[in-house]
Amino acid sequence: MSDSTAAPLSSSLRVRLSLMMFLQYAIWGAWLPFLWSFLAGYRGMEAAEIGNIFAFGAVGAIVGPLIFGPLADRFVSTEKLLAASHLIGAVLVWRMAEVAPDQFWLYALLYGLFYMPTLSLTNSLAFAHLPDRDRDFGKVRLWGTLGWIAVGLAMGHWLASQYTPAGASAADVLLAQAEGKGDAFRLSGILGLAMAVFCLFLPKTPPAGSAEKNPALAALGAVKAQPLLTLFLLAVPVSIIHQFYFVHTEAFLGTRQVAAPEWSKAIFGAGGGGVMTVGQMSETLVLGLIPLLIARGLSKKTLLGMGLAAYALRMALFAYVDAIPLPPALTLILGVALHGFCFGCFIFVSFMVVDEYTNHEVRASAQNLYNLVIVGIGVIVGSIIAGKISTWATTDGVLDYTRLFSVPMYAALACLVLLIALYPRASALPPSAD
Repeated sequence: MSDSTAAPLSSSLRVRLSLMMFLQYAIWGAWLPFLWSFLAGYRGMEAAEIGNIFAFGAVGAIVGPLIFGPLADRFVSTEKLLAASHLIGAVLVWRMAEVAPDQFWLYALLYGLFYMPTLSLTNSLAFAHLPDRDRDFGKVRLWGTLGWIAVGLAMGHWLASQYTPAGASAADVLLAQAEGKGDAFRLSGILGLAMAVFCLFLPKTPPAGSAEKNPALAALGAVKAQPLLTLFLLAVPVSIIHQFYFVHTEAFLGTRQVAAPEWSKAIFGAGGGGVMTVGQMSETLVLGLIPLLIARGLSKKTLLGMGLAAYALRMALFAYVDAIPLPPALTLILGVALHGFCFGCFIFVSFMVVDEYTNHEVRASAQNLYNLVIVGIGVIVGSIIAGKISTWATTDGVLDYTRLFSVPMYAALACLVLLIALYPRASALPPSAD
């Protein structure tokens, strides 16, 4: 909880931590939305292969923190570990623009090992130096979302200016843009190198000198009871649905952006990455709105249900965009904007529920375990399934996006039914652990 007696956050520290978050998420946002269309459109890889590559990256997300977390806890200063990780990650991600298709999986795995742990390390460094976590962290973390938005728009306009040949057919334009998306990895490498240098100027954060308990062993007992049991049961299917968005949306929007109205191209550029930044814009608004809704008495079950409904509606807008009586460009932007409700109302609120119903002795471990399920296991399974569903939805070399997006749409509706049936009513909830 916020401490009213805490010292104010100094402007120097705020700038350094905010820039750290900006670079941290710009590095990721520069290439992640473009991965599928780059590998499929330029490297000519099959859907199942690409799904496996996403999964290999998620394996790194599971294994990497198990290695780097203890290093930061016991042996190496966090800022130095961040600098080394980002330096190695910068080299790896730069090479991903050029590496042979049959070697790409290895680079994805290695990059996941070195980059993904830096997400939690930047959080822990910020928490170690912020005078008041509840008061100050949101203002600092916001710059991570702004970094993601900035590189998405930058890549969109770069593709429009450098890789959109005038007078070419739609197929030739998409092929040229797919090749140009290799520059997203190079941009990420440049940002990673800048981050590696900048980390040496972050506040000194020496190791604490002690190891934490295994997150799973410490938290398993706490998650056997409601409402955590329902959340953990839904975590993997929701993560699979969430992964469909990041695997397929950029390529889907990119095919539509070729014929989009000029106002859309002027704002977002070419490809789908620029349009996808609308989701991060809405995320900032929704995250600011959630505390106000809770203060007005809206239950967390209702918010979680709103998140699942948003997942279903987003996929419905994508699947049936041509049947909806709105301009297609507007329909797609509305669908992308629902990302803020999907992430904020379900994933963000679910972490709040985990915090509320675990005591202080296992709270961090339970958060780590839930994050492992969402970011690790769910992404691995979701990436593989998204690849296989893509193969199923492809006929004569043409991907049917109505068939593709209808699968996560119905899955989200099923999760919503399970939430309503299994999540306890407010009167049946156990008391908060606090």
